[in-house]
Amino acid sequence: MKKTIGFIGLGVMGKSMASHILNDGHPVLVYTRTKEKRKHTSK
Repeated sequence: MKKTIGFIGLGVMGKSMASHILNDGHPVLVYTRTKEKRKHTSK
């Protein structure tokens, strides 16, 4: 069972961690103030 994981902020560390978790097949919810950063993380 894959759990949804949430991140607040996609700075240097958050972006890397969220990307690795997405690549492992887990659903990820993110909140970031900058829409541009969110675009690079979405599938």
